[in-house]
Amino acid sequence: MKILVTGASGFIGGAVWQAAARQGHEVLATGRRPLAAPGYVPGDLTAGCDFEFAPDVVLHAAARSSPWGTRREFERQNVEATRHVVDFCERHGRPHLVHLSTTAVMYDQSHQFGLTEASPLPPHPINTYAETKREAERVVQAYRGSWCIVRPRAVFGPGDTVVFPRILRAAAAGRLPLIESDQPVWGDLIYIETLVAYLLRIVETRASGLYVLTNNQPVPILEFLGTVFARLHLPAPRRKVPVGRAMAFATAIEAVYGALPFLGEPPLTRFGVSVFAYSKTFDVSKALHDLGPPAVGLDEGVDRFVRHWQQTSSR
Repeated sequence: MKILVTGASGFIGGAVWQAAARQGHEVLATGRRPLAAPGYVPGDLTAGCDFEFAPDVVLHAAARSSPWGTRREFERQNVEATRHVVDFCERHGRPHLVHLSTTAVMYDQSHQFGLTEASPLPPHPINTYAETKREAERVVQAYRGSWCIVRPRAVFGPGDTVVFPRILRAAAAGRLPLIESDQPVWGDLIYIETLVAYLLRIVETRASGLYVLTNNQPVPILEFLGTVFARLHLPAPRRKVPVGRAMAFATAIEAVYGALPFLGEPPLTRFGVSVFAYSKTFDVSKALHDLGPPAVGLDEGVDRFVRHWQQTSSR
């Protein structure tokens, strides 16, 4: 098939691009960063989407996937860019559109177990990232061609720049607090190769609608991270902080960094606190039925990531 992949200079988009090309598909890849690679065209989707390419499928992975940024940055990169992609699809034969969203659109500041595609969204998004991703979903749902929205949870693996690297750097520096919750915190993850396999399955079958995607193996978060830290010889967090105090501290830090944007990303955010304070698990029966089991088990995914981290950090 002819596939347009956006966000191909990023973690997930890049992995899908390479996997689709290996399978023999004709792929045009685009992203914000310049890359010297065949089949890649740099482009800023916030300024428009216009390629001399008539795809069968568009896989839209471009986004600002960060817990921090200005509202304008999130709106441009998540909402306006998605509108431009939908406009491109409308003008080029209405190909099947696969949109990469996030389970963050479903979060609130509480424990949530067994969430499914049918679970109602909370009345108030947990942060600006989730808010703009929800709006991007609405843009895709108004598309007059066929579409599929996927919400992966905590994607990790070689090339990850969002989930594990932030946690491992904070642990290595001794800056990772132990958030005290009212009960053990459980969470789902998905290994990058599992997600890519699901995305290509969706592309090839033209699956439509909404899918929540995980490795279907919830883990106790602190115990899970403790095992990873031990394997990487990193110190486990010991400084205990109650949830309320951590949230208050994160709120104050966000206020300072919001007023002084030159400081960059704050070391702690309310979203970051909630990751360690509240369980988020998902029932992925729909994906298992329609798309099959995870391509790579969670334990194997962790093994591969640990080996990759050890190899790259020793260079």
